Amino acid sequence: MQTRRLGQTDLHLPILSFGASSLGAEFRNVSLDEVLASVRVALECGLNFIDTSPFYGRGMSEVLLGVALKGVPRESYTLCTKLGRYDLPHFDFSAKRVAESVDVSLHRLGTDHLDIVLCHDIEFVPMQQIVDETIPALRKIQAAGKVRYIGFSGYPMKIFRFICDQTDVDCALSYNQYTLQNTRFADEAVPYLKAKGVGVMSAGPFSARLLTNAPLPAWLKEPEAVKAAARAAAAHCASKGVDIAQLALQFAIANPDITTTVSGSANPNNIRKWAQWAATPLDTELLAEVQAIFAPVHNLGHKEGLPENN
Repeated sequence: MQTRRLGQTDLHLPILSFGASSLGAEFRNVSLDEVLASVRVALECGLNFIDTSPFYGRGMSEVLLGVALKGVPRESYTLCTKLGRYDLPHFDFSAKRVAESVDVSLHRLGTDHLDIVLCHDIEFVPMQQIVDETIPALRKIQAAGKVRYIGFSGYPMKIFRFICDQTDVDCALSYNQYTLQNTRFADEAVPYLKAKGVGVMSAGPFSARLLTNAPLPAWLKEPEAVKAAARAAAAHCASKGVDIAQLALQFAIANPDITTTVSGSANPNNIRKWAQWAATPLDTELLAEVQAIFAPVHNLGHKEGLPENN
């Protein structure tokens, strides 16, 4: 698996990484066998950067990931977790909770250090607290050796300048904003982050199943015109004998300015398939045809979090 350096850190991450949200049964019930096999296959296929959060499965993802990684040499994988979001409406970015959250994550994951810790979905709170309290608290934990690098994650483009204009972080993660249909992250934030020396990560190449042949989840917030275009694009890919998910993944990882793209599954067969797709050349002709289908709805999306953070 090809790697890229994360900003100014000493981390070299695979261009395709393993998202562990599914291990927390966020999308369906999962068995322990599926969890163990998924992590093993991800590592075998070179997806050795693993992203999780205490929010995923309300702790279950971290716990089961810790079980799956037991006995695996710590230097063979890079580990990212988050803090601040603990349930759908429950956010706590206080300095006290930062310290507690890191210690709980270390215990669940069975490790003495975390490679990256991100403030999770910061658009749901008044973001000045992240600058004034949360990041300074994380820097103290970083100085103590429990965390190597720190950053934040979220959906609206406004969050990246709001934080990085006021303070320094090592990296940032966007989700569902660099896809076949939506390239806002690369258009609006990536050049700025690169100029700041901030490591750039993206998640959600399939945009919550929008860019797959799977049934769309009821909670998907994208406008109906976007959903219709996605169905048309999927049908066009199918007519050429290609799964739109393959094109979506290959497009996402091809951008050299995005260090890694995080994608999650508790199905080992999916992970093997993704690794194969990642090693297959991108069909640029088909890509142009699909982008033409998406052109009328390019960069259309939805809002997340507090209105003032969008």
